[in-house]
Amino acid sequence: MVITQVICRSELEDTTRIDAEYYDPEHISLESKVRQTERNLLWKRIKGNFISGPFGSEFNVENYATDSIDRYVRGKDVKPFLLLNDDNVYIPAKDFERLKEYALSVGDILISVVGHTRGKAAVIHEGDLPAIFSCKSTAFRGEGVDPRYLAAYLNCRYGQSLLSRRVRGGAQTGLNINDLKSLPIFFPDEKIQREIADFVSAAKSCQDLSKSLYCDSENLLLNELELGDFKAAHQLYYTSNLSRPVELHRADAEYFQPCFDDLEAHLLKFGAKPIGKMGFVNVTTGQYCEKYAAKSEGRPYLRGTDISCGTIQTDELVYILPDNQIESKKAMEGDVVVTRVGTIGSCATIPEECEGGTISDNLIRLRFDSDLLDPHYLALYLGSPVGVSLMIRCSRGSVQQRLNQETLKGVLVPTLPQKMQEKLALLVKQSHEKRKEAASLLERAKEMTERAVENEF
Repeated sequence: MVITQVICRSELEDTTRIDAEYYDPEHISLESKVRQTERNLLWKRIKGNFISGPFGSEFNVENYATDSIDRYVRGKDVKPFLLLNDDNVYIPAKDFERLKEYALSVGDILISVVGHTRGKAAVIHEGDLPAIFSCKSTAFRGEGVDPRYLAAYLNCRYGQSLLSRRVRGGAQTGLNINDLKSLPIFFPDEKIQREIADFVSAAKSCQDLSKSLYCDSENLLLNELELGDFKAAHQLYYTSNLSRPVELHRADAEYFQPCFDDLEAHLLKFGAKPIGKMGFVNVTTGQYCEKYAAKSEGRPYLRGTDISCGTIQTDELVYILPDNQIESKKAMEGDVVVTRVGTIGSCATIPEECEGGTISDNLIRLRFDSDLLDPHYLALYLGSPVGVSLMIRCSRGSVQQRLNQETLKGVLVPTLPQKMQEKLALLVKQSHEKRKEAASLLERAKEMTERAVENEF
């Protein structure tokens, strides 16, 4: 449906904005409500400092370090309320020292200002540090304002609308510091602010416990496989019989690293079989679709970016119309999905709330009888350092590695006793429940913030 809005020329001159999106009726309505309250204050009037991230040229992402504790927070790591901690990258200590003016502190608010995560605001916690942030984000270090409440406001319906309204640009859209400074911030009474902040703190505790439980499950799995200290140790040089490359149709040296042969020989002691030799496992790729729909009209379209800690994160799902779904690519609860391009080897078990959605083409789906193999156990194993190493080994390509369904079938999966599978699955399920609880608490924080604004009328 086409939406029209008539704007007086004087309003255009006052804002210096002529882009139609700025005058979206919903944006105007929500901002008007905030401004009509007696408890709003422009962000630039709040005591504190805005800090832009360093130019991209100041650090080359090819120089990420594997032996550093100094984190580099990318734009895609900034999620509502909390930083994503499943795929951290780090920079050398000398680069961190050189760029220490961009070092984050506890209580900072980090706002992603470009890219698909644009407008998301996260609170920095002790566990996120030491860290600097990229040019894809802007930090706000305030005084006299609770960052947990501010994050709730920025991530709620009102804050997101105001941020979306201020996006500018053509080929690449974004938010600059002046855009952020012009945002009206609503402040309810201090009691309500504390209650909202408490929801955010409780959510953080639940998320930390979720990560701890998942880490415990992975450690238990590796210990049961007698691989507690596993690390794929690549050698600088080695030899292999010519018959092997000919037989396997592989000529890439990485595939024949001796550490993989040693690992597979070890897994065979635990009854490991290639996925393709497990006759009850059906393997298929997903469906490509670029036409997204509103949540109310569509079905979830599950992408690799939605996978975290063995499950699907539902807070940033996109949706496609049922008419665009291919029946054979639909998801069922208990399916296991694996990323096949980009970050290879991220795994998840499909939760109940995603059943009937569609698997995207950057995923491979494994469907099987859960009485024969526990899906949480399989996802945990494939997503562990052991499983990921084997999947990366099986991937193909030069510029961009890809895993396909046939090569995935060659990955060995050990069969631990049923009771151990159940024990591991229980820890994973408890982790998922705590993550859901955290998401629910954050939703309550946003809803309470929205009600506080609306109660002013």
